[in-house]
Amino acid sequence: MKIIILKTAEEIGVEAAKIFTDEVKNNPSCVLGLATGATPIPTYKNIQKTFNEGGITFKDVKTYNLDEYCDLPKADKNSYYTFMHEQLFNGLDILEENVHFLDGNTTDCEAECKRYDDEINNAGGIDIQLLGIGNNAHIGFNEPADEFTTGSFKVKLTDSTIEANKIYFDENPMPRYALTMGIKQIMSAKKVVLIATGPKKAEAVRNMIEGPVTAQVPASILQEHNDVVIFLDEDAASLLKK
Repeated sequence: MKIIILKTAEEIGVEAAKIFTDEVKNNPSCVLGLATGATPIPTYKNIQKTFNEGGITFKDVKTYNLDEYCDLPKADKNSYYTFMHEQLFNGLDILEENVHFLDGNTTDCEAECKRYDDEINNAGGIDIQLLGIGNNAHIGFNEPADEFTTGSFKVKLTDSTIEANKIYFDENPMPRYALTMGIKQIMSAKKVVLIATGPKKAEAVRNMIEGPVTAQVPASILQEHNDVVIFLDEDAASLLKK
């Protein structure tokens, strides 16, 4: 793991975005794995900034998002489809047919998850996977469990995840289930970039980096990946011993 500690989320956004835009410049048809939530927003804003400055195109880039809520309309303001378009895609020249999501409204979750994994594999796999980390150390929606997951699957969200995310749902109740990439699929990415900011993430960060590799701390599996960059602000890094 390469661990980079910066003072602010804005500084992290600049540096993390550079990893992704450099990849696009060097490999214009690259495959990117993307995440949602507040943490990656500064990164997405800086990706858009680089695009607007010219010299880069996303027309041949493919993206695959980590997860999507179940039983939430695609156009809902809280769907991850909507989030990604508002926070990133609408500010780029990426083609709509090249952005991919799990369908949380499918009537056959098993078939949908297999379809998604097959699409990623047929695209040649993910070149760079962007991750955040939950307060309970989940990545994607891989919650603490007895064993690491493999392919994409339907997950029942834990109470802590619902508590952390329900602030965004002011009109309708937050979904209790989601479809998510599995740990094995995440680990198959050639490179992983994880961002964690704020004091609420400090314990999860410590357990991810300095604790044992265990499915009870899903992000700890990243210790076994050969190319991981972890961006932390000082609050998120505050419990690290080294």
